[in-house]
Amino acid sequence: MMNLVDMHCDTISRLMQCPAQESLVNNKLCIRLDKMEKVGTLVQFFACFVHAVSYETDKGNAWNQGMKDRAITAAAWDRAWQAVLDMAARIDQEQNEKINVACSYEDILKNQEQGRITAIKTVEEGGVLNGSLSRLGTLYEAGIRLMTLTWNYENCLGYPNSRDSSVMEQGLTAFGAQTVERMNELGMLVDVSHLSDGGFWDCIQISRQPICASHSNARALCSHPRNLTDEMLKALGENGGVAGLNFYPAFLCENGNAAVDDIARHALHMIQVGGEDVVAIGTDFDGFDNEPRESWVNDVSDMELVWEAMYRRGITPRQIDKIKSQNALRVIKAVMK
Repeated sequence: MMNLVDMHCDTISRLMQCPAQESLVNNKLCIRLDKMEKVGTLVQFFACFVHAVSYETDKGNAWNQGMKDRAITAAAWDRAWQAVLDMAARIDQEQNEKINVACSYEDILKNQEQGRITAIKTVEEGGVLNGSLSRLGTLYEAGIRLMTLTWNYENCLGYPNSRDSSVMEQGLTAFGAQTVERMNELGMLVDVSHLSDGGFWDCIQISRQPICASHSNARALCSHPRNLTDEMLKALGENGGVAGLNFYPAFLCENGNAAVDDIARHALHMIQVGGEDVVAIGTDFDGFDNEPRESWVNDVSDMELVWEAMYRRGITPRQIDKIKSQNALRVIKAVMK
């Protein structure tokens, strides 16, 4: 049965760095076509992720101490923009008889009828817009249907998550607010993972459509600023949005020595705080080093361990079905055009 929706992986950006012969069919990564088939993947979101500082010609000046000093040049943003377009094209090239890109909920249903996994293109780092709203239209035409507004430093849209409270309090820029409004009009999911707390609340206030935190956990259980507070989880639930459980150990427990039960622990807390409709999956596979070990989710083929851990925590089969796919599909149906 095809019943897994994963709202975030970094497999495409990793594939761009792999040998030419590697692909979704043949690779040593966490996301591979046969592994997705084994676990019953219905939809896999593929992030076109750029680490903008790596596109600087002078990286020393671009990456100074302290979040406030991280200023990326316009030229670097432009090179990162081209990299995003290249990754979006690469996703198209990966299509075959078993996986196909979708731009709407209806496309997903058509793929499902044909027994094909759906790929949804996303951008992780809204800074590539570089202040140009027309670029958002270009992304939409390229099939991008979700954009993570920031990564880990300030951009034209707003401020990132940070342990510096003065940064965390900052919200969206005027251009960021305009971008959220335009994303609503186009039918693109607004993703607040990596965003500052102030930016999150701005999105809640501005967006007329449900928003998502594609790969974020509960800050009450792990105090990393990438995670969501209980107040955020409640607001996300009231907004009709979702938060995708992130499997990165540093976002699951304070010491980073996570077990599968920690994923279930976050899921249960998020249900108790934000409601059973707020929890989804956003593995972050291939976005962090995942050292193979026993009884851990080493790649997508190990997802059954997650469902078993949730069941042991008292999460009901109906709630697990919502987490697997139903909650994410509801938001996709509401937003994506």
